[in-house]
Amino acid sequence: MSTALLAVFAVILCILFRILNVNSAPQKPVIVCKDESFLATILKIAPVLRDPYKPTRLWGYSGHVQTIIHSIIGRVRCPWPIGERVNIILSDNATLTYDLYQPLTSDHQDDITIAICPGIGNSSESVYIRTFVHFSQCHGYRCAVLNHVGALSSVKVTTPRIFTYGHTDDYHVMLQSLIEKHPNTQIVCIGFSLGGNLVTKYVGERGTNKLSNIIGAISICQGYNAIEGTKFLLNWQNFRRFYLYVMTESVKNIILRHKYVLLADSVKQRHGLNERDIISAATLPELDEAYTRKIHNFRSVKELYNWSSCINYVTKIATPMLFINALDDPLVPEQLLSPIKDFASQHSNTLYIELAHGGHLGFYEGGLLYPNPITWLDRTLVSLVGSLALAHADRALKMS
Repeated sequence: MSTALLAVFAVILCILFRILNVNSAPQKPVIVCKDESFLATILKIAPVLRDPYKPTRLWGYSGHVQTIIHSIIGRVRCPWPIGERVNIILSDNATLTYDLYQPLTSDHQDDITIAICPGIGNSSESVYIRTFVHFSQCHGYRCAVLNHVGALSSVKVTTPRIFTYGHTDDYHVMLQSLIEKHPNTQIVCIGFSLGGNLVTKYVGERGTNKLSNIIGAISICQGYNAIEGTKFLLNWQNFRRFYLYVMTESVKNIILRHKYVLLADSVKQRHGLNERDIISAATLPELDEAYTRKIHNFRSVKELYNWSSCINYVTKIATPMLFINALDDPLVPEQLLSPIKDFASQHSNTLYIELAHGGHLGFYEGGLLYPNPITWLDRTLVSLVGSLALAHADRALKMS
């Protein structure tokens, strides 16, 4: 009996070691960049990109564990930065809010603001956003964080819509408001996951007509192509269908939380909505068929996804752009990364950074079991903001 138990225990250990991927070793980020001068400028302020990323030893080499811990627990000893909530009534009567946080030090001569677009259903109150904001404040940066319409339970929805995957107008309004308050600030746009798609699409849509205050943009852990990405998420391989279910429930809960406006009888009648179809949707495509595409007047979900996907706008980007992805991100399979690698290899002022580990927005580092309070992503992003500021200053000097 003891031998049998020992064998079972050995099998369990083997499975656990395989899941946790503990045989992996720290690896340096892979960098794709056509412009050697731009890369050299980035590395001056962000030498972290030259070093191996060292995940938390016992579980950090598993993209699933990194992703789940990020989603459920967030960051270690997360601060709660104090800021000002700005409320704006839009032309469609939607209530837009963003939170503005002032720098806690005066480390920089330049006035630099990080304009943050969070992930799906997230806001300034999300743990990973709070940690990054506080860390940025401590390094002398102002932060503005968009609260996706509908994401905050404390803010009522005042028009029958919430955020979408490709609707960049809300982010633009935040930037305009920010510039009104701080006309001389230089802006670095940063988007996480869905926010990465929105930020990339935004700078692509504007092209050379972008706001002059914007000096660079950074996208983290996005999939670039909603049509192709959905094909992978609908598959059970690598548990992607499970993650899709979680995201679907998150968006569905936002809709149902504000159903008194979003699913009012007049709205359902005007857009042909069936509340039962919305409640029973098990995947985002089903939910988008039952709700999103109808609210936003798209003929099909495919048309909605095509319009939303930033990969269709990247060739028009006229802003220095950085992309960050992890190969073990369970939500973004490696196949989705090839187009953006090709883009970075062919365009100036563009950098693609690929890590072997990190999961989806995890990037915990250090320690055996208990990670460092500041993640690799937090400290790298702050360095990259400084790099983009230096690159902007160098270009201005050459033009003068």
